[in-house]
Amino acid sequence: MTTVVTSGAFPSTDPSLSQADGLGTADIRWGSSGSQSGYQFRGAAADVQLDGTEFVVGTFVHRNMPTNVSPSQFDVKLTVNVMFEDGSTTGLDFSFHHHETPNSTGSSPADDDLVDLETFVHPQPVTVAGKQYKAVLSGFKRNGQVVRQFRSPEGGINFAEVVCMFTADEPDVIISDLRYLGTGQGQPDEYVEIFNKGGAPQDLTGWVVECKTTGHAFTFPPGTVIQPGQRYRVHTNETHREFGGFSFGSSQEVWRDQGGIARLRHDDFVVDQYPYLDKGFNRTGTP
Repeated sequence: MTTVVTSGAFPSTDPSLSQADGLGTADIRWGSSGSQSGYQFRGAAADVQLDGTEFVVGTFVHRNMPTNVSPSQFDVKLTVNVMFEDGSTTGLDFSFHHHETPNSTGSSPADDDLVDLETFVHPQPVTVAGKQYKAVLSGFKRNGQVVRQFRSPEGGINFAEVVCMFTADEPDVIISDLRYLGTGQGQPDEYVEIFNKGGAPQDLTGWVVECKTTGHAFTFPPGTVIQPGQRYRVHTNETHREFGGFSFGSSQEVWRDQGGIARLRHDDFVVDQYPYLDKGFNRTGTP
């Protein structure tokens, strides 16, 4: 574990905006005078595990005011300066894709500006205590959820934590979350979440997610690749494109509310498992 202190600046946009103020600082604005939108990055101090454990590298602030800017979609570069406890520093370069919506309906979410995490792996390795790691941005953390796209309602100041990790330059896929209490008939919004906390992509073709206690199983289709810091969710009977669009396609609940075990398998090897509540022991048979 190491302790880091961060700060950040927005050095440029692509394409270059004629109405951009604050380039090279932690507070960039664009648009007409008196009604400017923009980003701010606020650094943080954190204890960092060097094993793919996520930590908050800073706070992302979007001031979203009614404004016009051309083009309406552009990339904003962010450089995060990281100072380690031994006094050494490194700069991490990432990019956000901004969509300034036309604000034509006067309602949310139709008029929300959209911010996508476009580049999430710093291109060069980071050396910490003589060892090399990949720096990966996982996404925006809001209400306990980490997502790749930040929706920012018009006419306000909207916040999200930016989540990062230092990890080895190899894939490391785990079960990171399980929503076993869904809503509605058949609980279609249940999901199991698969997360790559490693620094390299992993081909998931033929990998299987299964509920040991109910027997439901989902096999990832050919060509499915999970990138560093990416999350896929397999819902019971819904599809959410922002999380891969995967579903068991089951009209009945997959995950028992009383407890069970989720497993991730590859070639009959259990890569990871996620027991919850009674782990299925209050059911006839063993997990």
